[in-house]
Amino acid sequence: MENKLFDLTSKTAIVTGGGRGLGKQIAEGLAEAGANIVVCSRNLAACNEVCTQLKEQGVNILAFSCDITKKEEIQNVIDETIKAFGKIDILVNNSGISWISPVVDYPEDKWKMVMDVNVNGTFLFSQAAVREMLKQSSGKIINIASIAGHGGTPPEVMEALAYNTSKGAVITFTKDLALKLAKYGIQVNAIAPGFFPTKITSKVLQSSFLKGVPAGRFGGDSDLKGAAVFLASNASDYMTGQILNIDGGITAQA
Repeated sequence: MENKLFDLTSKTAIVTGGGRGLGKQIAEGLAEAGANIVVCSRNLAACNEVCTQLKEQGVNILAFSCDITKKEEIQNVIDETIKAFGKIDILVNNSGISWISPVVDYPEDKWKMVMDVNVNGTFLFSQAAVREMLKQSSGKIINIASIAGHGGTPPEVMEALAYNTSKGAVITFTKDLALKLAKYGIQVNAIAPGFFPTKITSKVLQSSFLKGVPAGRFGGDSDLKGAAVFLASNASDYMTGQILNIDGGITAQA
């Protein structure tokens, strides 16, 4: 018997920050499940590399340059996606940045920069996608939060006050947007990764952190795929406003 619960054939997904790291992994996972893919970020070269790679595997995929703090660039991605695929079924808000600094020296402009990308950008892209999802009375929005958004982080672990604050905002945004859209058949959930080696974490991720990870390892190149496919598929149609912690057991500890 064919299992269509996790089948994304004929679905169209936009993945912001899809040119590298967690975004690339998620784009690959959704493509493997059959989705048409649009990747976008400020790094068009990285998105083009993913585009070339997945095209060779037979995936329908497009790549665009997009600064998610600019509404006109977001709208361009939305319009081009509709033009190419006719609809938007899935949005993954993955684009994010961080800035490392002690609290007393934290530059105000860097605080605003992190908030503008991680919070405002997530809102603006969601708003633009929802306008299209409402037309079809269906859609899946997946926000990439972080376990750092659940609470504070000791300074010896990560001096990233703006990042942690922004990811806490993404968690609350996810829950509230889910309530606003539930009656329209649109589900909004989030994935909160633990320690995954990425460009953002490379400066702070230390091998000593493994002592706090029950699984005994950092997140790998495929550990987010299953969660992303689940939240993008019909398997999660009755799940909304939830945060999936993919962290090797960190948040399960008392």
